[in-house]
Amino acid sequence: KGDAQAGSTKIAMCIGCHGIKGYQASFPEDYKVPMISGQGAKYIASSLNAYKSGERKHPTMKGISQSLTDQDIADISAYYEQHGTAVAVPEKAAEAKGKGAELLAKGACASCHGPNLNKPIDPSYPKIAGQHKDYLFVALKSYKVENQSTWGRNNGVMGGIAKQFSNNELKALANYVGSQNSELKTVPQSKFR
Repeated sequence: KGDAQAGSTKIAMCIGCHGIKGYQASFPEDYKVPMISGQGAKYIASSLNAYKSGERKHPTMKGISQSLTDQDIADISAYYEQHGTAVAVPEKAAEAKGKGAELLAKGACASCHGPNLNKPIDPSYPKIAGQHKDYLFVALKSYKVENQSTWGRNNGVMGGIAKQFSNNELKALANYVGSQNSELKTVPQSKFR
């Protein structure tokens, strides 16, 4: 079980990217790093473990995750789930219209991420509404990547979903999802520890 208070002492490697508003990564392309304050603890733990095992490929995240114990991961995950004040969002997303509605239906996004894309049906799935659009686009494209040692994500369900879209459609989907109301945010740290 994660201890958020203990997690607050273990986030030094996290705040250098996830604690700076607008911070951009440059691998494999430029995009804002994901907002993780307000994200579910089980999803954060699942992500860190996927980087640790190599299921998700990203050199920086792999190096950081491999330095963490299971307890560290649980504590950091608990910290970020509680970090900052959660923003109340409607139970249902605004009714999608046009291309946004078409792409959302084609991907069946709400069936896993919830009707407002903030309440996943399983706590190990991410909240995606309001996430940075450029990050969502890069993340979605990464499910289409195969046979790369430094980039990509191995998830059969998301791989199957992402591969049915062109990159232009993935970008449009990311733009729509990123424009929704969200519980996610970047909470700047008062100081680096």
